[in-house]
Amino acid sequence: MTGDAAEILRALDPDQREIAQALRGPVSVLAGAGTGKTRAITHRIAYGVRTGVYDPQRVLAVTFTRKAAGELQGRLRELGADGVRARTFHGAALAQLSHFWPQFVGGDAPQLLPGKVAALSQTVESLGLRLSGETLRDIAAEIEWRKVSMLSIESYAERLDSRPALAGLSPEQVIDIQERYTKLLEERRQIDFEDVLVLLSGMLEVEPRASLQVREQYRFFTVDEFQDVSPLQHRLLNLWLGARDDLCVVGDASQTIYSFAGATSSFLLRFGSEHPNAREFRLERNYRSVPPIVVGANRLMRDKPGALQLSPMREQSDSVPQFGWFQTEQDEARGVAQAISQARAEGVAASDIAVLYRTNAQSARLEEALAAEGIPVRVHGAQRFYDRADVRRAILLIRGQAKVADDRPLFQIVSDMLRAVGWTAKPPEGAAERERWEALSSILSLADDMPPGTGIVGFSEELQARQQAQHEPRMEAVTLSAVHAAKGLEWPLVHVVGLSEGIFPISHAQSEEDIEEERRLAYVAFTRARDSLLMSGFASAARSSRPPSRFVAEAGVHF
Repeated sequence: MTGDAAEILRALDPDQREIAQALRGPVSVLAGAGTGKTRAITHRIAYGVRTGVYDPQRVLAVTFTRKAAGELQGRLRELGADGVRARTFHGAALAQLSHFWPQFVGGDAPQLLPGKVAALSQTVESLGLRLSGETLRDIAAEIEWRKVSMLSIESYAERLDSRPALAGLSPEQVIDIQERYTKLLEERRQIDFEDVLVLLSGMLEVEPRASLQVREQYRFFTVDEFQDVSPLQHRLLNLWLGARDDLCVVGDASQTIYSFAGATSSFLLRFGSEHPNAREFRLERNYRSVPPIVVGANRLMRDKPGALQLSPMREQSDSVPQFGWFQTEQDEARGVAQAISQARAEGVAASDIAVLYRTNAQSARLEEALAAEGIPVRVHGAQRFYDRADVRRAILLIRGQAKVADDRPLFQIVSDMLRAVGWTAKPPEGAAERERWEALSSILSLADDMPPGTGIVGFSEELQARQQAQHEPRMEAVTLSAVHAAKGLEWPLVHVVGLSEGIFPISHAQSEEDIEEERRLAYVAFTRARDSLLMSGFASAARSSRPPSRFVAEAGVHF
């Protein structure tokens, strides 16, 4: 073993080290929240590259979001595994489909539809229907579920009785809309995101030359968040693999929160049956949260299928999870804003605080209450950092300046570029302007954090790599986020709001299966907190009274 390779292993705990050294054959990693799974799989890949077992050009690491793929790519780059590709399922599939289409079909691949709602709006109009935007989004979700479940429209029609009803639509109308939507896309020579996986899977099945090219390109696969794999993604993964078995999958059944979209943890839990020679590893040492938070998370998931028993590795803390009960949603928002204001007065940075909620509709009152306290806010998922017009302009100026000889200190150059797009040293008063200021300031903070001696050329290259990977810098603002969007993230101080029956768990979760999905969502929310977890709910809604969420008591939190 080379010194470099040994250094990679030294950064891992004993369980992570075992995983890093299991380089060949099928490997399953059951990794609980906060146990360092990303560290384990990136070091495993880097160790494989350093020891010569992996050719980096033949390794594909797959995950579910561009942000997660960007983080994987960044960590692999830091570990010296530059040639390894980290992509989403859709990103990898789209690149392959675009490559193979001219060879095996002819001409350019069909145009990718940016979203379904506009096309669905035209579809329902052609049928003489008028539907709300919410109903159109529900139809889009049904189309996505049907396709990732690998059901034809005819097969879907046979199962329609077991699917959630769509407001104001008969089963016949639901089928008519899906058939007309499919025809509209064919006429326009367009495909949606799920079609990318469907078409590529079909091509790899019927074109041996295409599957041979993929298998020549990629030999070693790692799939993160494997509990979120859909039947369609699982099929594509098997087509990529062929008869080979160099596959490492990583996941946590307790964090399966996309069942409504076709995801299932069954592929993770039965991996050993599908691959009889697979080695299974467990990561249960939680390094993220203080012991009281870990204990509550364990209680919430006790005896649930596939649940791991987390062991807290941090020192004991007096900071136990707390629950606050309010009369109205507005009262709760004000109470949370006041608590955050107090925390900031005690020295907690705004960027170390998050407020998590069950549905996006809950964010409006929170934004209003936080603004009243003068607290800067960023709504996670509302607009990607690098899509902001002001950020794009700043990066273009910095890239332009990198082409000019400039020996001034990096901080001075970057601050001058930011002033050219309206940044000031003093933060503005208005909430919207403050968010813009925080975004630009985060670029300056990134420049300040660069290694000593970094010039404008090096900083421009770092910004470009981050932009391509969607690796966002840290903004000095409180994060507001739906729980679904917060998976994979963490903060020292987390508020989980709306913990009332009918809100979290949500009112339409009636079956035992639906309630268990809500429980897993609560588990994800609670385990985002490192040092402090503050829960809250409210009693009155729509002239009725709600009790506190069952998940609060089940986590052992007293109120």
